Amino acid sequence: MTVREVQDEIIRIKKENDVCILAHSYMSHDIVEVADFTGDSYALSKFAATVPNKNVLMCGVRFMAETVKMLSPEKRVILSSPIAGCPMAEQMDKELIEGIKEKYSDYTVVAYINTTAELKTVCDVCVTSSSAVKIVGEIENKNILFIPDCNLGAYVAGKLSNKNIKLLQGGCPVHAAVTKRDAETAKKLHPNAEMLVHPECIPAIVSMADYVGSTSGIINYAKNSGGKEFIIGTENSISEHLQYECPDKSFYPLSQGLICRNMKSTTLIDVLNCVRGNGGEEIFLDSETISKARKCIDKMIEMGG
Repeated sequence: MTVREVQDEIIRIKKENDVCILAHSYMSHDIVEVADFTGDSYALSKFAATVPNKNVLMCGVRFMAETVKMLSPEKRVILSSPIAGCPMAEQMDKELIEGIKEKYSDYTVVAYINTTAELKTVCDVCVTSSSAVKIVGEIENKNILFIPDCNLGAYVAGKLSNKNIKLLQGGCPVHAAVTKRDAETAKKLHPNAEMLVHPECIPAIVSMADYVGSTSGIINYAKNSGGKEFIIGTENSISEHLQYECPDKSFYPLSQGLICRNMKSTTLIDVLNCVRGNGGEEIFLDSETISKARKCIDKMIEMGG
């Protein structure tokens, strides 16, 4: 089968089997083309809660599928690739944070949405990369424990000097691996390009950027800007998607190493098998975990995140 034939088969079967396909922005373009909605992790979860479909296929990583299940517990949620985890989401566990909370009992625990459902059960409020500064700024408590990404946390701290933000050593290994030399090389190769970076990058790179924001923020900035050349400082699939959407502009990766292997573990054939009903992994969360984990998400929604 050709790629187009596989895509047509997926589109036909997903309608027959009442499947809504969600694709994170880091998915390959052939998967994005068959998705019902593409976006950041939280945007995908919100969209899933609004659709009538009883079955949701998450083309992303495990914590994203868990978030969909938390917001839509009545739906059958399938993770497209059972091996698609997230090193950042999984690097801190519930027991670790419970221990730190005992030591810093007067701190409000802020969890990046890129955390497991279990870890969310012991956190006070969730944030996304686009809402982190706003929400942390509105928390009454001056003392904040921000987990797990120390780079995003450092970005937030830099914007909110009135807060006492404690960080732990953690974060996205893909974004964190990009070096200042990578950025200097990219700017030298493309001197007329604006550099757009995700705040999961190290502070030295964030300080060099023309724009810092979430994946969706980077995409929207590039699409709406009058500029014609951009260095993209997030997963390299975003450069590819933007090339399709803005053929009159040029997009360059900040680093060739900005590739999330977990996202790339999902293939178009995986999607085909999933909509046929013989692939992926169904996500199960018990009612207690959903109830406890949703509290920090509901608090984020309440605060306008």
